[in-house]
Amino acid sequence: MKLTVIGCGYLGATHAAAMAELGHQVLGMDIDPDKVVSLNAGRAPFFERDLDDLLAKHTATGQLRFTTSYAETAAFADLHFIGVGTPQKPGEMAYDLSHLFSAVRQLAPRLTGPAVIVGKCTIPVGTAPQVIDILREFAPAGDQVDVCWNPEFLRESSAVEDTLHPDRIVLGLTGQGTRAESVIRQAYGKIIESGTPVIVTDLATAELVKSAANAFLATKISFINAMAEVCETSGADVQLLAEALGHDARIGRRGMRPGLGFGGGCLPKDIRGFMARAGELGADQALTFLREVDAINNRRRERMIDLAREQCGGVINGKNIAVWGAAFKPDTDDIRDSPALAVAQKLHQLGATVTVFDPKALDNARKAHPQLEFTDHPLGAVRDADLLLHLTEWPEFARLDPEAVAARVAVPRVIDGRSTLDPDRWRAAGWTYRALGRP
Repeated sequence: MKLTVIGCGYLGATHAAAMAELGHQVLGMDIDPDKVVSLNAGRAPFFERDLDDLLAKHTATGQLRFTTSYAETAAFADLHFIGVGTPQKPGEMAYDLSHLFSAVRQLAPRLTGPAVIVGKCTIPVGTAPQVIDILREFAPAGDQVDVCWNPEFLRESSAVEDTLHPDRIVLGLTGQGTRAESVIRQAYGKIIESGTPVIVTDLATAELVKSAANAFLATKISFINAMAEVCETSGADVQLLAEALGHDARIGRRGMRPGLGFGGGCLPKDIRGFMARAGELGADQALTFLREVDAINNRRRERMIDLAREQCGGVINGKNIAVWGAAFKPDTDDIRDSPALAVAQKLHQLGATVTVFDPKALDNARKAHPQLEFTDHPLGAVRDADLLLHLTEWPEFARLDPEAVAARVAVPRVIDGRSTLDPDRWRAAGWTYRALGRP
């Protein structure tokens, strides 16, 4: 098939490369010319595991290419996936849908024949009908343009795998969605043949799925972090508690990871956007619990500050503090709403000299937080440190020799914000080891 992907950030670039991997001829479109140049050279302008390999493979053959032209995009194919960003509005909880509506308005006048528009981005329920209204008003093809909402369920650092091997495909269709369903099933043919379930819904349900899924995941994470707060006051161990709870099949182990909490460009934004939309619909009481989910998540950062102050004898000012981690999670360079950098920034404001190391996110972190110190090696970060904070669970940190690390610091004290360091190993090397929610 021939298809396009409009908007080539994390979602769009990954989707475009994956569709090429499935055998389709793909044209990606983005209004950022620098991004398009990079993608056409087979390089993503961000780090995502395995993505550059796919981009290089398929741009080299011409099966995948990128453009800044809406006219070229409309002429290339009749199947258009839209994956533009829907960020949080500055100073508000609601989504900013301006990029989505702009993309549809730019594409619509160029749709002169039957076409299928597939929305991939996360939106508040009730948005798809507005997209349809724009298409009906501006597309010459009128009602020959079908709309489907096909939410993505990508995890950054696993986006390629999640696109090629999703755990489900959700298709939200209008009452006249028969043609759209047929076309999209053809596009996803290899994935469906592998056994991936397809769930066909109305538009509203499909719009809700992503928001509801992220709200549930955020709630699960914040629940175990709330238990960490209880554990800290009672002397219990939240890691063992999570393990015991996870054996219950109704609860499960996945997502039950206590620590510094969630960040990134999806979970925080999506639970806030979900609450905002519920309020607009008059259903705000149904989601008031998400306010506490958000609050629990932010309290983890404050608790890390409190533990750091405690380990430094009550005084942060003048201390040298090493921070391992800047990305919001490992295997990405994304620093959006990064808990690690939020903690580092706060410690800097309290008077500490904060030195940060991250395997992939240093460039982004330097640009966003020039007031912090940065180093290109984890051992460089800990030189003469009064305290080490482990805040992003990159596997290489757990593999480091704690004795070698201890030889560089002023005082061997570590707070493990992700509970992925081996406490016995670090204590045996002479470290004072603390972790959120653990004795």
